[in-house]
Amino acid sequence: MDLNSDLGEGFGAWKMGDDEAMLDIVTSANIACGFHAGDPSVMRRVCGLAAERGVAIGAHVGYHDLAGFGRRALDIAPDDLADEVLYQIGALDAFARAAGSRVTYVKPHGALYNTAAVDAEQAAAIVDGLRRYDPALALLCLPNSEMQRQAEAAGVVAYAEAFADRAYTADGKLVSRKQPGAVIHDADVVAERAVGMATGGVVTEDGTKLDVRPDSLCVHGDTPGAVELARRIEAALTGAGIQLGAFTG
Repeated sequence: MDLNSDLGEGFGAWKMGDDEAMLDIVTSANIACGFHAGDPSVMRRVCGLAAERGVAIGAHVGYHDLAGFGRRALDIAPDDLADEVLYQIGALDAFARAAGSRVTYVKPHGALYNTAAVDAEQAAAIVDGLRRYDPALALLCLPNSEMQRQAEAAGVVAYAEAFADRAYTADGKLVSRKQPGAVIHDADVVAERAVGMATGGVVTEDGTKLDVRPDSLCVHGDTPGAVELARRIEAALTGAGIQLGAFTG
């Protein structure tokens, strides 16, 4: 089972999360590419830290929305979106290669992730940008989403992820962050959910049990107490006999 986290989300004088500590725990790093967060210096530093630790590097692409942290949906033409995805992957891969590594997968961020999960046109644009850079790159996305379907139709390998610290609707989508209880902060509950997800099931907000088969579990790097939460998840998974390793490894 892979553990991934959204990292490199500071820029300039603004800091977000403890990237170095998280990179001692996770097996894949979704690194911001400068559009929703991140800047060249942050990208260089986090790619270097990931490369030193043998952590897989993914391009965490988003809408061009620093002020909104990429959590505001934007009405953008598909061709423009594909170009922006291509641009972001290329920028991060430059720093990854300078550190002796490379980008191996792409994961959309925030509003782009949620929109492309249900919008076939935006999902196809993400896949188009990915394929233009390197069709061998993988896409990390929600299972049974438009992103997964568009990737598979284009011959791109899609890996499914689940979120141990997020609530789910009965149809397998993430509960909006605008709703109470969307983010789960109780470390015991999150660790228990992580093991449940890794072994095939997650309980939704209405008590329904979904049969999920994720390749990767996400721990949000900007969640309060994220590092301790990640440690608890790591310990719970290994304690349950689940081996950790990058899904692109």
